[in-house]
Amino acid sequence: MTEGARPPAVAGQFYEGDGSALARQVEACFLSPRGPGELPARRRSSHRTIRAAIVPHAGFEYSGPIAALAYARIASEPPPSTVLVLGVDHYGAGLGPSLSDRPWRTPLGPTEVDHDLVRALAHRPIAVDESAHAREHSIEVQLPFLEYVLPHPRFVALGVPFDAFELLERVASVVRSALADRDVLIIASTDFSHYVPAPTAERQDRLAIEAILARDARRLYDVVEEHGITMCGIAPTTVLLSAVRDEPLEARLLRWGHSGEVARMRDVVGYAALLLENVPGPATPP
Repeated sequence: MTEGARPPAVAGQFYEGDGSALARQVEACFLSPRGPGELPARRRSSHRTIRAAIVPHAGFEYSGPIAALAYARIASEPPPSTVLVLGVDHYGAGLGPSLSDRPWRTPLGPTEVDHDLVRALAHRPIAVDESAHAREHSIEVQLPFLEYVLPHPRFVALGVPFDAFELLERVASVVRSALADRDVLIIASTDFSHYVPAPTAERQDRLAIEAILARDARRLYDVVEEHGITMCGIAPTTVLLSAVRDEPLEARLLRWGHSGEVARMRDVVGYAALLLENVPGPATPP
């Protein structure tokens, strides 16, 4: 176990650097008409249906309201024991799929790590590598939302660099085994098309979203490659879909949007929030 909390790398850039201001900013994401339009309900349902979520990781001004759609649903259900956040390696800092085994701090405070789950995940090709997380924002920007919607959350950060599909399936196999019999919510952090006109982003992102809704990891990977879709989190999203492929889940799109909804711009970045939820079993006969 590595001592000491990882300091925030993008506080004051992707989100507010002061705790009180950050809390207000998170609430503004929930209140936004691009998001839920209201703060999360204080009452939770008696059982949880959400197995996984796919959420964006841009600056809160741009993607926060869309991410808040997923977090509002998470807030409405019983909290999981742990959250596994699968992130991107934007900077090529890791030597492979990389875990962190330390708490992470944001202006809202520290988010504790689930060391037992880290040990269960630390099998080839996954290893603990703190340096891979030092500058990376894709996991960090999820923590203010987790701190807001979950009481005292525990989490594990796993950065997944882009690689061959077969390598990503090996990562997914380790994740699948580690999560067996554990109460873990999985989050994949990704934006979709980058810096293309809005109609192009919508057309390309629809292809990727259709593959996610079909819960088809191979199809997602191939369609992103074939059409040159600049989906930065293709690796963590592929791992998520592959890890839960045998579970009885349904995927649901909450909303797709883009940065041009916030400010006029020629080229935009696409964002989407999706959930994978447990399929209700057959009714018990009377």
